Amino acid sequence: MFFRIFLAFLLLLIPGLGSGQPPPDMAAPENNAVAEPNKAEVPVPSSSKDWRNTSGYPFPALADTVAAVQNMTQATILRDYCANKKLPDDFVRGRLALFSRITGRKEDCQSILGYIR
Repeated sequence: MFFRIFLAFLLLLIPGLGSGQPPPDMAAPENNAVAEPNKAEVPVPSSSKDWRNTSGYPFPALADTVAAVQNMTQATILRDYCANKKLPDDFVRGRLALFSRITGRKEDCQSILGYIR
């Protein structure tokens, strides 16, 4: 059984060995000169305050999505802490305070429901 799985894995691995990045000496151009950017093609940054506004983008940024998922995961754990009557109140308040530092707003057992829904 193991031999069959190993053989299948080996057959999948062998074609991928040649498709990696070329070695550094082959990837460098022959004259080793760095191309200078064309000054006419470099965009000039806008001087207005909202030059980094991304509200019109169809999808949120990856960092925003990752932060939202991490906050939802932490809120789910905190919900279980809030529901467990065996845990001391000081422990739960301490965990909520740490979560408040991450989110930047005052968190309690009711406010974490906003992350889960």
